[in-house]
Amino acid sequence: MIKNQIFEVTVENLSSDGNGVAHVEGQAIFVPGTAPGDVIACRIVKPMKSYAFGRMERLIVPGSGRIPSDCPVCTPCGGCGLRHMSYEAECAAKTGFVQDAFTRLGHFDQQVLPVLPSPLSERYRNKVQLPVGLDEAGHPVTGFYAGRSHRIVPCSDCKLQPEWMNRLAARACALMEEYSISPYDETTHTGLVRHLYMRQGWHSGQRLLCLVINGKSLPRESEFCRRLQQEFNLTTVLVNRNTQRTNVILGQDTRTVLGPGVIEDTLAGVPLQMGVHEFYQVNTPAAEVLYAKAREFARLRPGDFLLDLYCGMGTIGLSMKPDCDRLVGVEVVPQAVEEAAATAARLGLPAGNAEFLCMDAGEAASRFAAQGQRPDVIVVDPPRKGCDAATREAIITMAPRTVVMVSCNAATAARDARALCNAGYHLEIIQPVDLFPRTRHVETVCLLSKLKSTQHIEVELDMDELDLTAAEKKATYDEIKAYVLEHSGLKVSSLYIAQVKQKYGIIERENYNKPKSENAKQPQCPKEKKDAIVEALEFFHML
Repeated sequence: MIKNQIFEVTVENLSSDGNGVAHVEGQAIFVPGTAPGDVIACRIVKPMKSYAFGRMERLIVPGSGRIPSDCPVCTPCGGCGLRHMSYEAECAAKTGFVQDAFTRLGHFDQQVLPVLPSPLSERYRNKVQLPVGLDEAGHPVTGFYAGRSHRIVPCSDCKLQPEWMNRLAARACALMEEYSISPYDETTHTGLVRHLYMRQGWHSGQRLLCLVINGKSLPRESEFCRRLQQEFNLTTVLVNRNTQRTNVILGQDTRTVLGPGVIEDTLAGVPLQMGVHEFYQVNTPAAEVLYAKAREFARLRPGDFLLDLYCGMGTIGLSMKPDCDRLVGVEVVPQAVEEAAATAARLGLPAGNAEFLCMDAGEAASRFAAQGQRPDVIVVDPPRKGCDAATREAIITMAPRTVVMVSCNAATAARDARALCNAGYHLEIIQPVDLFPRTRHVETVCLLSKLKSTQHIEVELDMDELDLTAAEKKATYDEIKAYVLEHSGLKVSSLYIAQVKQKYGIIERENYNKPKSENAKQPQCPKEKKDAIVEALEFFHML
């Protein structure tokens, strides 16, 4: 293929970035803004060695899932990458995204369950961060950055967020003009207002506004904020100072202008208070679907120890706390950890039953593993990059009965699931959940369970193991160790197994596990480990 060639093609499916996929003579062409089943005239805009990027010149026959877009700026904005498709077609495509990741990247052959749709496909966002700039006429305006740029696409009515947020953004721009407050210009690092940050408690209805500014304060700040508070029934108004040349939205310094500085809400029955720094799922009704599924997958039992890694404000773990005895959550963001601990206190949970640590997840998990802690269930909800190697290795070492993996990136979820399955876990269920309707993003929750020793045992065979007595042939030392670990949570050595065997008359090879010198003292098997080894020997019919 060469640039500017035009082909008539049929779009077969969507890639994980939302582009349509068609083929010409075996080569894939990726075409944005298309839907499965579309027959299009496609212009090649960037040919590569084995694939190409194309542009739809003309829609010849629409696919069955194609609908007219109802947003005039969705193409340059890029936020709603799937607004040209029906919601049913979008959900089918997202199921395909996850299936492709787990099949192609994770090398799993099992079927992904159909995506659980969001209860709302429009006006569902409880948070928005709008950049502020100038339009072509020089008036303050808000919108969204065009794809791969920092050029603001003005948008007066984003259909993903509640109407009051759109109206407040327009009103704030009008007041900025009235008060001669300039928008921020990142090219010159001048101007004052960088972003408008709005947040809503979905169940409580409480509203938060934070003005992110390139300075210490706004002109006539109290009056400016009071007018917005009164017109839009705002619970609290904050000012965040960010004077750095950065694309990070929030600075470190946030102060309260009006109200308590936080808003309240509930998520999956957990009461929360939040300001601007805490992570909170942007689609509350869909997040409750996701958390309910995660709780179902956890299969917690009374007396269980639950470890919640990358816990944020602790909502997943706290929603599961009624099902278990002990909860430990780990999160690296201090404000989120403080809120998680405060929420646990509001719920009346003793500190020993619900504890939250401000640590890197990998560091904390490695420390727990080194301490010999044995969570029964581990929940992970990592960022898009997934779990780091330290976290995965620590999970494998702690060997929980169940791992529940929540992920916003199916590719890294497939990678992490494969690593766990290579170490003795079984991937039971892959369930996509749509938290981000009209966009290409989708969440996935996976259930992984530890294989029983009778199902799967990884054995490192020592050459000495080839010289076995008749009794030893019934189970290797590694099989006995695996059984003991699986059923009692104890790690036992070959020496302890040999001692128990000898006590019960199972003849060992001469010199097996004897000390290197005659004067050396051997540790003796503790009673609890002896009882666990006896149970294993009985299971393998060696006693």
